Amino acid sequence: MLKEPSMQTILILFSPVRHIRIILYVSLLLIVGCTSHIPREDLFLPPTCNPAEDRIKLVTIPLPVIATSPNEGVTSGVLTAFLAHNSRDEVTTLLAPQVTYNNAFGVTTSLYGAFYPTSERNVEINLSQSGRVNHDYELRIRDTSQLGSKLELNGFFFKLADGSSRFFGFNAKSPQQMETNYANDELGYNVSAGYQIGRRFQITLGDRFRSVDIRPGAFKTLSDIKDKFSLATVPGINGFSTHALRLSFSYSTLDSRDTPTFGGYTRISFEPTVKSLGGAGDYRHYEVEAKGFIPLDNARYISVFRLMYNQTLGADVPFLEQSILGGESSLRGYGRNRFIDNSFMLCNLEERIRLFRWEVFGVTADWEIAPFIDLGAVMESLNKANVSNFEFNPGIGFRAIVRPNIVGRVDLGVGKEGPAVFVGLGYPF
Repeated sequence: MLKEPSMQTILILFSPVRHIRIILYVSLLLIVGCTSHIPREDLFLPPTCNPAEDRIKLVTIPLPVIATSPNEGVTSGVLTAFLAHNSRDEVTTLLAPQVTYNNAFGVTTSLYGAFYPTSERNVEINLSQSGRVNHDYELRIRDTSQLGSKLELNGFFFKLADGSSRFFGFNAKSPQQMETNYANDELGYNVSAGYQIGRRFQITLGDRFRSVDIRPGAFKTLSDIKDKFSLATVPGINGFSTHALRLSFSYSTLDSRDTPTFGGYTRISFEPTVKSLGGAGDYRHYEVEAKGFIPLDNARYISVFRLMYNQTLGADVPFLEQSILGGESSLRGYGRNRFIDNSFMLCNLEERIRLFRWEVFGVTADWEIAPFIDLGAVMESLNKANVSNFEFNPGIGFRAIVRPNIVGRVDLGVGKEGPAVFVGLGYPF
C-alpha cells in the first residue's frame, strides 16, 4: 500500500492546475506494480471454495484517478488495486483504496472492496468520506446458492450524501439557466428475493426504503434549490421518506450476469409506494426493460442495445422518486438527474470492440473501445411524447474487463450542454 506520509504531502501540494503532478507520480508507481505469491495465512481474505490453496497470487496495480462530470467538476488522485486470485486464476478479492481531491469536496479517502468467495456469492463494500459534505457507505450482497441455485437473494444498504446534486425543474425543456444545487442526505435499503422458474424465467419480490434530507450543497456559486423552488412546486424539496414493495418478472438468455457477450434480457416491474407503510404518499412505478447482445467474430465485436420505459403515477410524488434521466447509466452526455418528469423513454446503443487481450502484472484483461449513442426523453405521459424533446448523446467508452466479474470503464458522452466524462466499475447496462 502507499505510505501515508508521502500521500499527505502530495495532497497538500495538489491543486486543480497541478493535475500533471499526479500523473507523473503514478507513472513512477506503475513501475513498482507487481505480482506476488503470499501464504494464505498472511492475508486477511474471506474463505473461497478452495480453502486448500496455501499460497495466493496477489497483483498490485497503482493507477491515477482523473475524472470530470457536469455535476462534480474535476476530481484527481491516486488508487492502488489489490487483486487476489484463486488456483484457476480468477479474481476472488479486489481491494482499491484511493485518495482524491476535488475543489468542492476537498480531500476524499475511499475504500472499495469486492469479494467473490464462490461463483454463487459476492459481497461489495464502498466506504468513502470527503472533507466537505460528501460521504458514501454501501454494502451489497448477492447469493444464488439457495434452493439448488433457484433462489437469488440481493441486498443493498446505504448511507450517503451527495453535495453535487442538481435540479433544473421538471419536463424535457427544463432550462440550464434554472440550475440549482443541493445535497441529498440519504439512508436506506433495497432487498429482493428472486425465484427461478425453469431455465430462463424469474419472479422477484422486493422491498425498498429510502429516507432523504435535502441540505445545502457544496457549490456556493449556484443558487440553492430552495431559493428558486418551493414545496408547492417541487414535492419532497424539504425531504421525504418512501417505502415501496416491488414485483418483477424477467426472462434471460444471457451467458453471463456481469460480462455478457450474447443473449437477451427482458424485465417488467411494478413498484407501489404505500403511505400506510411509511411512504411519502401513494404512488406507483411501472418499468419495462429489454436488452440484447449480438456477437460477431468470436465476440470480438458485440452489438448491444437497451430499450426502457418508466412511468410514475400518483399525486405529490417527491421529485427524486419520479422518472429521471441523466448520468453514467442513462444519458451519458448529462450529469445525474438532469431531466425529471412523470415518465421517460430511453434507448442505448453500443458497439463493444475488443482491441486486444493484454496481460498486465499477471492479470489478463480484455481492452475494449465502445462507440455509443444514447437517445432519451422525459415526458408527462407516453401519449405526450414529442420527437423534439429527445436528447441525442453520442459518445465513446473505454473499458478493461477481467472476466468473469470485473469491468473498469471510462465513458465520454456529449450533450447539448457540453461533454461529460464518467469513470466507474461495471458496464453501464
